[in-house]
Amino acid sequence: MNDDEIKQSLHHAQEVYQHLRSQMRDRWKRDLPLEELVFDRWERAQSLGFKEGANIYHNSYVYGDVTVGEKTWIGPYTLLDGTGGLTIGDYCNISAGVQIYTHDTIEWVLSRGKAKYAYAPVKIGDCCHVGSQSVIVKGVTIGEHSVVGACSFVNRDIPPYTVAFGVPCRPYGQVEVGDDGSVNITRLTA
Repeated sequence: MNDDEIKQSLHHAQEVYQHLRSQMRDRWKRDLPLEELVFDRWERAQSLGFKEGANIYHNSYVYGDVTVGEKTWIGPYTLLDGTGGLTIGDYCNISAGVQIYTHDTIEWVLSRGKAKYAYAPVKIGDCCHVGSQSVIVKGVTIGEHSVVGACSFVNRDIPPYTVAFGVPCRPYGQVEVGDDGSVNITRLTA
């Protein structure tokens, strides 16, 4: 390509970007990076074998064996490490910046490569919310209908119907879901 062709192509790309950006602002009142305007989150989820209605942002990383249930939202800038097996249930929210690991290299590093990598699956039950910037390590199970607060470090199992948060993540409340869909969150007593 010569300089004029490059300038012309760049101008066309900028026009397409402005058009897509305008459509997003008009329809959803959002301004997103170009990659999110061009690529479809639901199509990406489908191509990864996720269940009906799941979606995942283009700027999220997916490694290994990852299973994601129906209507689950995987937010931007997430990391889903399924090298040890990762299962996320139906109707979950995995918020922006969440990192889920199913392996670590701690012993490998400390042993100067003599020890093997350590792997253990992570399971997140149906109807769970994992708050932004949380980190979940290998071997953890989060029970159904649970909430993990933002910026938590989850290094142990969280029982079903639990609100947990912190570094390290600990239970602080319980979730009650009525037959009518009402939700009540109660604080655990000491």
